[in-house]
Amino acid sequence: MALDVRTITAADFPDWIRAKHTGFLRPTTAEEVDEEARGRLPYIDFARTQGAFDGGRCVATYRSFAQELTVVGGAAVAADAISNVTVSPTHRRRGLLQRMMSTDLAAAKERGEVVSTLIAAEYPIYGRFGYGPAAWTTEWEIDVPRSGLDPHRPVPSGPEDGRIELVDGATVRKLGPAIHERLRARQHGAIDRNARWWEANTGENLVGPGSWSEPFYAIHSDADGVPDGLLVYRADSRWSDAKQPLNTATVPGMIATTPAAERALWHYLCSVDWITTVRAGNRAPDDLLPLLLPDPRAARVVTQADYLWVRVLDVVRALEARTYAVPGMLVLDVHDGAGLAAGRYRLEADASGAAACAPTTDDADLALDVRELGTLYLGDESPVRLAALGRIEERAPGAVALAEGMFRAARRAWCPDMF
Repeated sequence: MALDVRTITAADFPDWIRAKHTGFLRPTTAEEVDEEARGRLPYIDFARTQGAFDGGRCVATYRSFAQELTVVGGAAVAADAISNVTVSPTHRRRGLLQRMMSTDLAAAKERGEVVSTLIAAEYPIYGRFGYGPAAWTTEWEIDVPRSGLDPHRPVPSGPEDGRIELVDGATVRKLGPAIHERLRARQHGAIDRNARWWEANTGENLVGPGSWSEPFYAIHSDADGVPDGLLVYRADSRWSDAKQPLNTATVPGMIATTPAAERALWHYLCSVDWITTVRAGNRAPDDLLPLLLPDPRAARVVTQADYLWVRVLDVVRALEARTYAVPGMLVLDVHDGAGLAAGRYRLEADASGAAACAPTTDDADLALDVRELGTLYLGDESPVRLAALGRIEERAPGAVALAEGMFRAARRAWCPDMF
């Protein structure tokens, strides 16, 4: 019997959820599936949710939704965000992901979305669909007693340093969005958060299996009383045989709009009584955190991995949306096996960083696959490195060096959110 790949209906939704959990190796009961289906039903766009069915049973899942991605320079572009991608182990290697992905990307291109984004569970899968790793994540573990911080010094230490308050989820839902929007306006790689995101991440209207564990929320406000930082953390309860505290604080999320707020929140967390270890969670690879400590060696890297992947759908709009570090002109020959972004494009950036891009028949300076364009898009990867790896072809002398100057950003890309 042929496998039926199609958008799903409300009647399919419980079976789709069961298949999703099967693909992610999360056993669930029928009651848990029904409860999740009821809770998520109001938020699902069925026109962008696909399933593969074998004899009426869902065996593969796929969902996309509208997203905004901040690019270098602070502009936001419309993105087709991909999530909940699974294929049941009984139905692998049958082209199901290829069929769902092709359908979705064609629809995204038709809608006018500039890029597509995802967070890859497995590295080897998505390059063949034109995605490239565009932002990475690093997590540090801090040995608090070795950090050199003075546990007796108040944090913040005076009115000029602002104020930190512990708040509840309702206050976070009220104040958090403005903090995040200020961060998103300047952090390339950041994505938007809707009201549903704030509800789900503060324990409001929970859906799906698993119990909610209320974290601590700390908000930092500057000297004028304007909130400019949000720290979310949980702590375990561990003691040594000698009755000494060995508690670890884990950070599901921390955003700050100024270095001062960032410093104050990390110093605050490292000053909490009984906390001897801090797991910092998802941070940018060039995060200030280690150097905010008197002894940066107290922070060791425990995770370093690719995070946000980008697939360019509209080369002209994508390249015109971002800014460039130096002026220059490059003709890019972009290969795209799916045909969505293939072509030759003339990119010209002026001294202000703004750029114009248009299709051209001029000879190419650089040739690259669309996945490499996605890797370069947020300024995080080096064209020189990609050329050394044979993933960019230099067709005009000096073109790789010019691309290095144009595309790279002063700070690394960072996506604070999982989706």
